[in-house]
Amino acid sequence: MGIREHLLSGPLGFGTAPVGNMFRNIPDAEADATVEAAWTAGIRFFDTAPFYGAGLSEIRLGRELAKHSRSEYILSSKVGRIILDEVEQNPQTFGEKGKLFEHGKRNKVAYDYTEKGTTKSIEDSLRRLGVSHLDFIWIHDVARDFHGDDWLAAFETAHHGAMIALTKLRDQKVIKGWGLGVNQVEPCELLADMTQVRPDAFLLAGRYTLLDHARALQRLMPVCEAKQIDIVVGGPYSSGVLAGGDHFEYAPAPPHILARVQKIKALCAKFAIPIKAAAVHFSLAHPASAAVIPGASKPERIAEDQAAWRTRVPNEFWQELREQNLVSLEAPLPVDRR
Repeated sequence: MGIREHLLSGPLGFGTAPVGNMFRNIPDAEADATVEAAWTAGIRFFDTAPFYGAGLSEIRLGRELAKHSRSEYILSSKVGRIILDEVEQNPQTFGEKGKLFEHGKRNKVAYDYTEKGTTKSIEDSLRRLGVSHLDFIWIHDVARDFHGDDWLAAFETAHHGAMIALTKLRDQKVIKGWGLGVNQVEPCELLADMTQVRPDAFLLAGRYTLLDHARALQRLMPVCEAKQIDIVVGGPYSSGVLAGGDHFEYAPAPPHILARVQKIKALCAKFAIPIKAAAVHFSLAHPASAAVIPGASKPERIAEDQAAWRTRVPNEFWQELREQNLVSLEAPLPVDRR
């Protein structure tokens, strides 16, 4: 059970939402070069989803991975949305995230957490990716940020649909495991407490970062550690604000977040380390964390991520981070494990 034992090249993977034209229109050549850079850097865990640009991320990722043997890498994608042939004239809006992929393909995206929809979603992903199988599958965005007050109804549909389908596929050894791929802690808490179905891991985006970790730390991480449910940390740079960008939670960062980032940057400058290094090492410091999958849309960002992972962050940095109350006092830090 879990994902960590299947990782082929360590805990640093690649989240491919950006190459689905998240936030901007990325030329094919730039997207291809970014995926190629990830492979050249030694990354062998790739995550994608039909939602990312209405299939664009899967198509682009598959085009590059076709150059390599399927046995050389771990691949995850998601279910819960179907990409239709129908084309929308105007970009779709998705819950709190708005027009997140307005620069992606214009095919209509429809929610479907049923067993039949799950099977179709997997078949479509395999076709777009051009691969024979997926290793891990996440049930995507079955949470309040996309479904509002109806999120529990969507979760219940997934309970009797997608979760049953994915459990069968795991039992048949068609996939290595499954879980939720969400931006919120609550659905993971709910599933972790269930007894009729058991996830192998969660892909939790944005909720175990330097800027936002209190709820996950208190409510989810201890349960996952006890039950051996691995956490894959998505969005370790909090939508970019921890990596020189201006987005937090997929929107312009508010003043209080920018102020906190400046304090963290100042501390990083004092110890001559990149802020990305602090972000990556923090997210991986909890025993429940198995992997971190920062996204990128430029090859040079991949190099930065690799440098961040290789950076040895001084113990004194973590001690000052804690002393300045820039992280929760209970949060495990790398210094605690040395």
